Amino acid sequence: MCKIFDGHGDIWTDVTTRILAHGERDIFRNRHLKKFQEGEVGGGIFVIWIDPPYDRDPAARVKQIVSCIKREMEDSKDILNYVTRFADFAKGTEEGKINVVVGIEGLSGIGEDIDQIDYLYHEVGARHAMLTWNEENALATGWPQDINRGLTETGRAAVKRIQDLGMVMDVSHLNDKSFWDVIDIADGKPVIASHSNVRAICPAMRNATDEMIHAIAQTGGLLGINSMREFIAEEYTEQDVEHLANHVDYIADLVGIDYIGCGFDFDDYLEEGALSAFSENLNYPNGKDIANEAEAKNLIGVLRRRGYSEEDLDKIAYKNYYRVFKEVWK
Repeated sequence: MCKIFDGHGDIWTDVTTRILAHGERDIFRNRHLKKFQEGEVGGGIFVIWIDPPYDRDPAARVKQIVSCIKREMEDSKDILNYVTRFADFAKGTEEGKINVVVGIEGLSGIGEDIDQIDYLYHEVGARHAMLTWNEENALATGWPQDINRGLTETGRAAVKRIQDLGMVMDVSHLNDKSFWDVIDIADGKPVIASHSNVRAICPAMRNATDEMIHAIAQTGGLLGINSMREFIAEEYTEQDVEHLANHVDYIADLVGIDYIGCGFDFDDYLEEGALSAFSENLNYPNGKDIANEAEAKNLIGVLRRRGYSEEDLDKIAYKNYYRVFKEVWK
C-alpha cells in the first residue's frame, strides 16, 4: 500500500509561528517529519490559514505566511517535494520525499481582489482553495455565520477563477447556503470537502448531510475524514478512531468507496491562541488513537480489520485524492 495522503494540515501555521515568534528554521524536519514517517503519511495539503488573532489583518498575515513558506521550501528541499503538477507525485515518491500540495484555507486576505488568487497564491504553488474559514468575508459565508448569506457575486467569480486556474475547489467550512451555491456553479468539475465528516452520525454543522455527500460524489469529488473530536461523535468517550471509521462505513454505503479520503486536521502542534478559536479541547483536540500524524495509519488498520480490501484502502489512503488532482490539474 502507498503511504497516506492527508488532505488537510495546518503545517504552514506552525512554520510561520516558529520562524517569526521563535526564530527557528527547518521546522518540518525538526517538528513533523518523524510523525509523518511513523504514521506512514507520504504527503498532504498544507494550507495557508489566517490564524487568530492575525485574522484582524488577514492581508498582512498572508504575506508573512507566504514569505515563511518560501524559506521553509529552501530549508526542506531534500525532504519535501512541492507538487504543482500531477507528475510531481511520482517524482516525490521515487525520491522518498513527502509530497506537499500548497492549499488555501480561506481567502479573506484578498478582499474583493480575486486577481490575487493568480499572482499571490497560484504563483507560490497553491493548487487548492477554500473561499472562507469560519468567517464571513467578501466572497462567501462560513459556519457559524449568517445562515441566509451564501456566496457574493465576487465569490461566484472567485469559484470560476479557481476552477479556470486548475485549482481544486474545497467546500469545507462553508455554511450550507454557500455550499449549495458552489455546487450550483461547479460546472461539472470535482469539488471536495477536505476535512468534513457525516452529519447523520455527528450533528456538527461542519459535517456534511447525506444530500451534500451525494452532491460532492456527483461532481467526482470526495470527503476527507476529519479526526477533530467534535466532528467524530457527540460523546467524549466515543471520539476515537473506531468511531471515526464509522464515518467511512457510512459514506461507502451511501455513495461508494471512490468518494472518501483522509483530511485529518491534526492540531497537536498549534498554540493555544489559534486552537482556542475553534476547539474547546485544548489538550487533546483530535480523537483517541488518531491524535496526530504518527497515528494516521491507525484508521487504515481499523478499516482493514473491518474487511476493506487493499484496493479500497489504497483509494481511501491516496488514490481518490490523486484521481481528483489528475482531473483538475489537466
